[in-house]
Amino acid sequence: MGKGYNTRIASNPYIVGSFACIGGGLFGLDISSMSGVLNNNAYLSTFHSPGSNAQGAIVAAMPAGSFVGSLAVAYLADRIGRKNTIIYAGLIWVIGSILQCASVNRGMLVVGRVISGLSVGLSSTVVPIYQSEITAPAIRGRLVAMQQWSITWGIMLQYFVQFGCSYINGTASFRIPWGLQMIPAIILSVGMLWFPESPRWLVDHNRETEALEILADLHGGGNQQDELVVLEFEEIKQQVYFERTEGAKSYLDLLKPGVFRRVGLGCSLQMWSQLTGMNVMMYYIVYVFQGAGLTGRRGNLIADSVQYVLNVAFTVPAIIYIDKWGRRPMLIIGTILMGFFLMLVGGLQGRFGQWGEIDGAAVWVINGHEAATKAIIVCSYLFVSSFAITMGPVSWTYPAEIFPMRVRGKAVSLATAANWAFNFALAWAVPPGLANIAWKTYFIFATFNFAACIHFFFCFPETSQRTLEEIEDVFNQGHIFSAWAISRDVGKRNLQDVLAEKRVDEKEDSIGKNEP
Repeated sequence: MGKGYNTRIASNPYIVGSFACIGGGLFGLDISSMSGVLNNNAYLSTFHSPGSNAQGAIVAAMPAGSFVGSLAVAYLADRIGRKNTIIYAGLIWVIGSILQCASVNRGMLVVGRVISGLSVGLSSTVVPIYQSEITAPAIRGRLVAMQQWSITWGIMLQYFVQFGCSYINGTASFRIPWGLQMIPAIILSVGMLWFPESPRWLVDHNRETEALEILADLHGGGNQQDELVVLEFEEIKQQVYFERTEGAKSYLDLLKPGVFRRVGLGCSLQMWSQLTGMNVMMYYIVYVFQGAGLTGRRGNLIADSVQYVLNVAFTVPAIIYIDKWGRRPMLIIGTILMGFFLMLVGGLQGRFGQWGEIDGAAVWVINGHEAATKAIIVCSYLFVSSFAITMGPVSWTYPAEIFPMRVRGKAVSLATAANWAFNFALAWAVPPGLANIAWKTYFIFATFNFAACIHFFFCFPETSQRTLEEIEDVFNQGHIFSAWAISRDVGKRNLQDVLAEKRVDEKEDSIGKNEP
């Protein structure tokens, strides 16, 4: 491994583009590490039966740490590289998992979750950047979408571990799952040693020879004269050199015309991905089904697990077809469906439910209406499936591909920070919301979905099937509030076009140098 990576691994686009997705799986592990213990008697006893506000704070500790971690990527990903940032993220997760596993009180648990959150913030931000910069345009969307699939796998696997351990008496029922979740992080950190660095990052740091070698191994079978390799290498160099003339890298670059618009799109997409209500269904599905009238801890766990399986299964079609379907249709159709199903859940809850008491706490619950209970469960499943096949994969793919190289690390970190800021707010607010306004909570999230749909229709241009450099041409078209007007052929270039542009640039540079 004299190159610093394994050539055979680099030559397989699906392996090199998907392994880092384990970082996304860490996020999924955390989601079900909490949802699976909300009605665990040993957990409730150890942490003194936290009320709605206290439980919200415990859950929100992870996204709070993730917010900080995602912002730190702006510095780390540009300074030490994409690959090393992923390695460090895995090591930090191990520390957080140890603290959670050993927790004896709420304070220790919160600290462990904050540290784990730092890791999730780092990995959830840098992994899509790494994938988008290291994969070919034809499959970029598919591989970045696997970030979302890995999240769904993390959720499902951890939940089944929680389910199995729920039969254990005592604190081992939640400590074993919390301890086992460090294994994927160890695999990630060690395994990334065999993977290449981003060629775009290398060019930006004046390491062009290494970048060309990696591109050849990635997309040309080691042939540095391969047409795709030469095309990508020339495009990357042109883009990097052009961006260097526009000034030093800083957060002020995010405010420049053309970039600021994209920052708004990236941040708002990550914001909407939280306001859809999906993570509410992931974190607090126990409360949702409890309110629907599903009684019994085992029955609730089984019903929850079906939802997590559906989440994994319905992400697969999105991964396969995201580059064919396009980003815009998936976002628009997905939000319409999710809003519709949440309206049904809220309507059924409001019509058939009433205030009751479960485990000493006031809960809006449906009693004696089995058909309504089943309908709410089905609508919840359909909601999750709608998210999995549309918004879920696109919410990670789109922000990773729309920014210029000079600001990509900072801009994606800011967009992901928006995700975690809203994740934090909702994780804390939803338990009190369900405890106070009950079924009206679902109407709020349904309204957010319909608002997001309008935003996507007017403002989000299509970016599929283009190199990262060609996407620049898409945004140069304008159409800030008429995104549908941008043709899917805009930005398409072949090797001859790129080389012709290079000759023109070189000629202009030569004329400029010869002028007195």
